[in-house]
Amino acid sequence: MNNNNKGKNMTNLKKLGLSALAGSLVAVSAQAGEMAVTGSANVTYKTGKTANSNKSFGTDKDVAFTGSGELDNGWTFTVSTLLTDAYSVSSSYTSLTMGSLGTISSGMHTGGASYKYDEEVPQAYEQTSDAQQNSANLVGNQMDSGSLVYNSPSFDIAGASVSFDAEYSPNASDAGAGDGGAATYSETYRNGYGLGATIKVAGLTAGAYGSERENVTPVVAGQDAVRDAFEGVWYAKYSFGPVSIGYSESYLDEGVTGTAEAITAVKAPRTAAGIFESQSMSVAFNVNEDLSISYTSTEDTYNAQDDAATAIADVVQDTTALQIAYSMGAMSVKAYQMETKNPGYDSDAADLNVTEIALGLAF
Repeated sequence: MNNNNKGKNMTNLKKLGLSALAGSLVAVSAQAGEMAVTGSANVTYKTGKTANSNKSFGTDKDVAFTGSGELDNGWTFTVSTLLTDAYSVSSSYTSLTMGSLGTISSGMHTGGASYKYDEEVPQAYEQTSDAQQNSANLVGNQMDSGSLVYNSPSFDIAGASVSFDAEYSPNASDAGAGDGGAATYSETYRNGYGLGATIKVAGLTAGAYGSERENVTPVVAGQDAVRDAFEGVWYAKYSFGPVSIGYSESYLDEGVTGTAEAITAVKAPRTAAGIFESQSMSVAFNVNEDLSISYTSTEDTYNAQDDAATAIADVVQDTTALQIAYSMGAMSVKAYQMETKNPGYDSDAADLNVTEIALGLAF
C-alpha cells in the first residue's frame, strides 16, 4: 500500500474519531440540562353597569419555554421566555442560583424585585389595579427590564424567617431590548436602585420595599437642581386558620413639579405634579381547598402638594373588589366585581363598575 495513502487514511480516521468524540460531548452536555414547556389559556367575559365599562369576551394564551441545568459546583441556572398568543415576548429572564448565596437574575419585564411587594394583600383572584390602574401597582416597575436583581435565601433570625431583595438598573426607564441589545437611552432617568425585605413569623408576613432613580430633568428650566424619584411600599398580612387579612401602603413621588392639576382633570401617576399615596385593606377566606373568596378596599390619593392660598384639593380614587375563585385540577373558574369612584383621580368622572368572569386552563 502506498505510504501516502496510508497516511491520508490515518488522518481521516483521526478526524472521524475526533468528530465522534465531539458529538458525544455535545450529547452529554445536552443531557445535563432540561427543557420544559408550560402554558395557560383563559376565556374571560367582562361587563359593567356604566357607560365607561367595557363589555366583551376575551381570550389569552401564554406559553413558557424554560430551560434549567446544574453546574459542577452544584449551582443551578434557569432560562425562561414567556410568549403571548401573538407570539410576542411577554417576559424573559436568566437566573443563577448559587446555593446558600442566593440568586441573581436579569431579563426583560420580569417584575424585578418589586413584584413581591406591590399590592401584596390577600385576594382570591386579581389585584384591584386590574379594573382601574392605581399607583400601588406601579411601585418599582420602572426597573423590571434591563436590571440586575439579587434575591437572598431565607435566614433564621430569632425564630423569624428573613429574606432580602436588591436590584440595580443603569437605565431605570423600563425600556426593553432584544437579545444582546441595549435599552433606548432615557433623556430623563439614569441609575435606579431598589431594596426590599420580607419577614415571616408564625402566621404573620410583613415586607417593605423602596426604590430611587436618578432624575436628570431640572425642577426649573435653566437650573441645575433636580429631584430624584422615590417609590416605596410596605405590607403586613396575617393568616389564622382559613382566614387571611392584610394591609398595605404605597408612596410615589416622581420629583415632578409644575402647576397643580384641577380636581376635575385626569391625572397620570409619574407625570402629574404632586405625589400619589395608596392604602389597601383586604380579607380572604378559604372555604375549602378549592374555593376561596375575598374583599378588598383600596384608596388611592392624588396630593397636588399645592401650598398656595388657592390650593387644589386632594382627589381619592376609591376601589372596592369582591372576588371568588374555584379550582378543579387544571381548570379554574374565577370572578370579580369591582367598583371605582373617581377613576383617573378625576372628581367628576362617572363611577367605573366592572364584572369579570374567567375560565382558566393550565398545562
